Amino acid sequence: MEAKPNGQGRVFTLELNSGTGLKKVNVPDGTQRLLMEGTIGTLKRAEFVEGAILELIGTEGTLRVDLSMEDLSKLPGKRRA
Repeated sequence: MEAKPNGQGRVFTLELNSGTGLKKVNVPDGTQRLLMEGTIGTLKRAEFVEGAILELIGTEGTLRVDLSMEDLSKLPGKRRA
């Protein structure tokens, strides 16, 4: 997955090991909302890949979002550890 430059929105991929983890996918005609529900299973690992992709790896699949630690630190109202 390749991160998009700032200003072009966030990109994500959802990769499931099988269709059994997929609960619901709704793709209506036209430009309506898209809904995907499912599970990646029990979280095994969460890490930033190449500094720009948050990767959540579960027992049933992987979710990747182009979101960096720097992006999270810029959010308003963020909590300090």
